[in-house]
Amino acid sequence: MQKAKELHIPTVERADFLGLITKAFKNTICVSGTHGKSTTTSMISVCFLEACKDPSIQVGAELKQINGNYRVGNSEYFIIEACEYVESFLKFFPKTEVILNIDNDHLDYFKDLDHIITAFAKYVRLLPDDGLLVLNADDENCSHLSRFTMAKTITYGIQNEHANFVARNIQFDENGFPSFDVYFNNTFYKTIKLSVPGMHNVSNALACICVCHIYGIEKEDIKNGLLKFTGAHRRFEYVGSFNNVNVYDDYGHHPTEIEAVANALKNKKYNQSWVIFQPHTYSRTKNLLNDFAKALINFDNIIITDIYAAREKNTYDISAKDLAEEVAKLGKKAYYMPDFSEIVNFVHAHAISNDIVITQGAGTITKIGPMLKLSNSINILSILF
Repeated sequence: MQKAKELHIPTVERADFLGLITKAFKNTICVSGTHGKSTTTSMISVCFLEACKDPSIQVGAELKQINGNYRVGNSEYFIIEACEYVESFLKFFPKTEVILNIDNDHLDYFKDLDHIITAFAKYVRLLPDDGLLVLNADDENCSHLSRFTMAKTITYGIQNEHANFVARNIQFDENGFPSFDVYFNNTFYKTIKLSVPGMHNVSNALACICVCHIYGIEKEDIKNGLLKFTGAHRRFEYVGSFNNVNVYDDYGHHPTEIEAVANALKNKKYNQSWVIFQPHTYSRTKNLLNDFAKALINFDNIIITDIYAAREKNTYDISAKDLAEEVAKLGKKAYYMPDFSEIVNFVHAHAISNDIVITQGAGTITKIGPMLKLSNSINILSILF
């Protein structure tokens, strides 16, 4: 960017550029919310592909069905992940908005939860009168947003039986994959089976079903699309195993996301759980310290490594050691280990058959999964550089 300016080459911010693209499509479907954006965007995309709708796609994670994170289609449909950070989603031109949930996050920009909700209200106002708003009826921070638009609103929920689309008779198989009956306005709609774990993905699937229903996707295409979806990259993604210990990698870097992973594990069969967590940004760690600790104690074994700074400098007087100490206050041991090779050696020495290991976070923590698979005779440091 700086070099382009020096050469007097016109530049444009990413959000502005994506906004111009959204304006070019008759049906731009924007998926937003604090948690679940990439997964739900991917679910909708796979269902539209299953129905041969030939959509254009922009998602915040790699999706195997499109061999990357974007696809250029030849139709009126553009399915895009819309992030609330620095209110960048206000640059978009949506025909349909999906709001999955609203939670405390990005507090380096937003002042508080009310500020975040206000940003989402502005976002909803972008909808045209003939647009569509999809809301999570289980999330109290979303429930009032329909009053900011004349667009049609359709709701979904698991707990809220008054939602338009509701999941009932939820069951989990030995892999933690849910199946459930979908009801639309209290009438049976379809039985759905997922190939991704966790109750949070039942909720994400309901949001997907709302969009697909409105756009006329056949129920069988919805069913098949959701069954074929095996997850976006770094979303509870299976990495491999060592000594009969399965290793997964997850991008979640917010307490709610970590808790969702822990809850998903409850429906899987294993011996003990291990979480290797790399906090993401100093501001998030500082502001949500106790929430992180409460989420982490859902695992049997906890390892915390140094904070991934991302865009920040540590002006918050916070460290990963502080989080380990916060976990200890809740009566559980957390190991602070700044060195990845030390973590790998420790897990190799202490994890036993049928344990499950999760590498958790949005930074470089993803390197540990492949390292765990390597033989102890291989120089682990070589993968770091």
